[in-house]
Amino acid sequence: MAKVTRIKASDGPRKEEKSDEPTITRKKVVVKDKKTEKAKREKAKSAEKKVSVEPKKNEKKPFFLVAPFVYLWRYIRDSWMELRQVRWPNRKTTWKMVLAVIVYSALFMVIISLLDLFFSWLFGLILGNK
Repeated sequence: MAKVTRIKASDGPRKEEKSDEPTITRKKVVVKDKKTEKAKREKAKSAEKKVSVEPKKNEKKPFFLVAPFVYLWRYIRDSWMELRQVRWPNRKTTWKMVLAVIVYSALFMVIISLLDLFFSWLFGLILGNK
């Protein structure tokens, strides 16, 4: 656990007391959190490990018979590199998002159904259908 130094207001000289002693200056206490330090280190490591997905400048054009396969391989390779950089949600977050989609879809379905009923009734009145 990080060491925290707390300074109370009563630690300094009181206003009513006039003393020739210098006032107490407060030091800035830096609290190092192990989790944030670890996250910073991991971020620095991942920044070093990032592989450039941009094509190389000096790549030769492949022979026209094998070119489709070369381009397909590059596409798969670059897609895999992008997928490795994705931060996938955990199970709990995934279920929350699924529930949000279901609730939104149900509400939207109700709104569309009500609008359909309203316009059917309105056009029935206008056209004289009973």
